[in-house]
Amino acid sequence: MNKLIFIFPILFLFVFLTGCQEKTDQTSISGELDRTILPIKEPTPPTYTELDARDATAPPRFEIKAPEGAPNVVIVLIDDIGFGHSSAFGGPINMPTLDKLANTGLRYNRFHTTALCSPTRVALLTGRNHHINNAGAIMELATGFPGNTGVRPNSVTPLAEILRQNGFSTAAFGKYHETAPWEVSVSGPFDRWPTRSGFDKFYGFIGGETNQWAPAIFDGTIRVEHADNPDYHFTDDMTNQAINWMQAQQSLTPDKPFYVYFATGATHAPHHVPEEWADNYKGKFDQGWDKLREETFARQKSLGIIPQNTQLTERPKEIPAWNDMGAEQKKLFSRQMEVFAGFGEHTDHNIGRLVQSLEEMGELDNTIFIYIVGDNGSSAEGGPEGTYNEMMALNGIVGNASQMMNHIDDWGSPNTFPHFAIGWAHAGNTPFQWTKQIASHFGGTRNGMVMHWPEGIKSGNEIRSQFHHVIDIAPTILEVCNLPEPKIVNGVEQYPMDGVSMKYTFDDASAKDHRTSQYFEMFGNRAIYKDGWVAATRHSIPWIMVQNPPLKDDVWELYNVDEDFSQANNLASEQPEKLKELQDFFMQEAAKYRVLPIDDRRVERFDPSIAGRPDLMGGRTSLTVYEGMTGLMENTFINIKSRSFTITAEVELKNKNENGVIISQAGRFGGWVIYMKGGKVHHEYNFFGVEHTNISSQGAVSPGKHTIKYEFISDGPKPGSGGKSILFVDGNKVAEGYVPKTQPFAFSADEGADVGVDSETNVSNDYKERDNKFTGRIHKVVIDTAPPKM
Repeated sequence: MNKLIFIFPILFLFVFLTGCQEKTDQTSISGELDRTILPIKEPTPPTYTELDARDATAPPRFEIKAPEGAPNVVIVLIDDIGFGHSSAFGGPINMPTLDKLANTGLRYNRFHTTALCSPTRVALLTGRNHHINNAGAIMELATGFPGNTGVRPNSVTPLAEILRQNGFSTAAFGKYHETAPWEVSVSGPFDRWPTRSGFDKFYGFIGGETNQWAPAIFDGTIRVEHADNPDYHFTDDMTNQAINWMQAQQSLTPDKPFYVYFATGATHAPHHVPEEWADNYKGKFDQGWDKLREETFARQKSLGIIPQNTQLTERPKEIPAWNDMGAEQKKLFSRQMEVFAGFGEHTDHNIGRLVQSLEEMGELDNTIFIYIVGDNGSSAEGGPEGTYNEMMALNGIVGNASQMMNHIDDWGSPNTFPHFAIGWAHAGNTPFQWTKQIASHFGGTRNGMVMHWPEGIKSGNEIRSQFHHVIDIAPTILEVCNLPEPKIVNGVEQYPMDGVSMKYTFDDASAKDHRTSQYFEMFGNRAIYKDGWVAATRHSIPWIMVQNPPLKDDVWELYNVDEDFSQANNLASEQPEKLKELQDFFMQEAAKYRVLPIDDRRVERFDPSIAGRPDLMGGRTSLTVYEGMTGLMENTFINIKSRSFTITAEVELKNKNENGVIISQAGRFGGWVIYMKGGKVHHEYNFFGVEHTNISSQGAVSPGKHTIKYEFISDGPKPGSGGKSILFVDGNKVAEGYVPKTQPFAFSADEGADVGVDSETNVSNDYKERDNKFTGRIHKVVIDTAPPKM
C-alpha cells in the first residue's frame, strides 16, 4: 500500500509534465508561438478513438501567421550612388520620390555601408558584418580564408528567411550579388540563391552588373530572355515585376504582410538610360566637378543635411582638377555626368511607381519603406577620364577622352557600356574624401538613407544623426514587426546579429547612439569608429593598378567625427595616444569579425588558382558542351584567355545555306563567336567592341555531318597576348588570320557562353541580335586548352 501511495504522485506528475511539454513544443507559457526556433514546431496531433468523423471535432488548424499589426517591409537599395548625388541630400540629381518620402519621413545623415557591393548587401540582408558572411570583397574575389570564402554560413540566416518562416510573403527584384560564382550554374548548389535564402520570388540578375538594355535575367533559378521591346530597360522591367507581384499577393492574401527587397542595377555602370532623361540635364554640369562640389556643399548646409561648421575636404592629388582638362575633355565629361544624372532620376522615377502602387493598394501607410541611397560611395572604377566600355577599365585598360569622343552623342545608349570619370565620383561623395572601395573614409562608406512609415513613425521631415551601419537594418525590421531574433534556424544554432535596432531614433532626434563602434575594411583600406572618433588608413586606390605598400607601413589618420563631420581635420600628430588606442581596438575587432588576414589584392584574385577559391572547372583542360546550354557564366566556363586552345564542333547541316551561331561567349563589348552565314563558317574575335577580327571559309560547306574546328595559337602567356587564328572543316584548313590582342582578364560581368545561339547582345554585327539560332544541328562542342601532344 505504501508503494502505491508513492507511485501515484509520480505518475500524475509525469502525465502533467508530458502534457505541458506537448503544449510548449510550439507555444510559450502565455500561449504565444515560440519564434526563437525556426521553423516553429507543429503541435502534436491528438489521438482519436471515434470511428465516425461525424462524431469527432477536428483540432484548430495550425498556421504560422505574422504577429498582429506587423507592417509590410520594402527595402530599396540603389547601386553606386554617393552621399552628395541626390536632391534629398543636397545633390544635383532630381529625385522627387526620395524627396517625397524624406519630407514625410526621416533622413539619416550618418548611415554607413561597407564601401563595396556584395559586402554591403550581405550585411544588409543578414544583420551581420560582411566578413561574418564570408564576403570580405565581391564574390568573384573570394579566397580560401575565413571571412573571404564567398559562402554564407548556415549559422547566418538572412532576414528574408526569418520573415518567411514567420508568416510573411517575400520577394526580391533586381541585383543579387551574394552568390558564389562557382555556384551559378544548373549544377548549383542553390542554397545561396535568392529563392533558397528566404525569398519566395526572385526576378533579376545574379552578378555585379548587367546591361540595362539587354540584361542577363533569372526568374527564380531559370535564365530567361527579356521582352522584345525597342523601349525595353531593365529598371522598368523589374519595377513592373515587383508591382505585379505585390498586387497579386495582396489580392489573394490581403491579411498577410510582405517583404520586398528592391535592389536596382542602377546606378552602377553601365550607365544606361533613355536619351530624354539625360537630356534633361543638358549644360547643368559644364561648370565641372570641382565647382559642383562647392554647389552641393552649400545646398547641404542650407538643407541642414550637414552641420554648419562642416568643412569641405580637399580634393586628393590623385584626382585631376577640372581646370586642368582641355575643352574636348570637358565636353565629354559634361555628357558623362548628364547621363549619370538622368540614370539616377530615371531610377527614382521607377521607385516612385512602386510607391504609387502601394498607395493605390492602400498599403503605403502600413509599410516601413527604407530607401538606401547607395551600397557604397560613388564609383571611381571608370578611371581618370571615364570609359565608354567599363569592361576595359575592369581589365586594367585606362581610357582617354580622345578615344571616346565619337561616342559622345550615344553615351548611355545600347552602343556603349559607359562609366564616368573619377572627378564626378568624388563630387558625388561631397563633402567627404575619396570614393567607393575606400573604406577608410566616409566618401566610400557614408550613404544617405530615408525611412518612411506613417503608422509607426510620428515624426516627419526630420534629420537623424545617430551613427548607424547597414547591419542595423535587419534588427530594426525585427523589432518593428515584433519578432525575436531566432536562436536556431533549420536545426543550426545562429550567430547573433551584429546590428542594433534603429527604432529608438524614430521619435527622438536627440536619443543617445546605440551603436558606439564599427570597423571598416576593404582591400586594405581600413578604419575603426568608436565613441565619436575614427582612426583610418587609406592603403590602396581603385584606379591605380600598382603594387601596394606593405600593410604595416600604412600611415594612419585620426578624426573626431562628433565635431568634424566630414573628416577634414587629421589629429593624428596631436593625439598619438588616442590613435594608438583606436589602432589596437581595430586589431581586436578585426580578429573578432574574421577580417584578418587582410588581402589587398584586386586583379590577381580574379584567378581562382591564385585566390584559393573553388573553380567549377577545377584543373580540367577540356570541356564538352551541347546545344541548348546557354548563359554559362564566365566563372563556370573553361578559361581560354591568354593561352592556346582549340574548339571542335560536331555539326549536321541540312543544306548548303545554313546560318546561325554554333558557340559564342560574351557579347557586343567583347567576346568571340563561331557561326555560319550563307553556308560559310566564320570565327570572329571582338576586342572590347573596338577591334573585330573575322575569318571565314571561302565557300559554303556541303550538307551532312562535319567537324568544324577553330585553333588559336597564342603568342605567349602574357595577359592579353594576340595569336594566330585558324579555321578547319573536316581537317582541312579553310581560313587563317591574326588576332593582334585579346582581353586579358574578363570578357563580361554578365553575358555568358551560349551553344547554338548568341543571347543578350551579339558578339558580331554580321548576324542579328535575338535572331541568330543555328539552323543546323549541333551534336557537341569541345573546348580544349591542353597543350598539343608532341
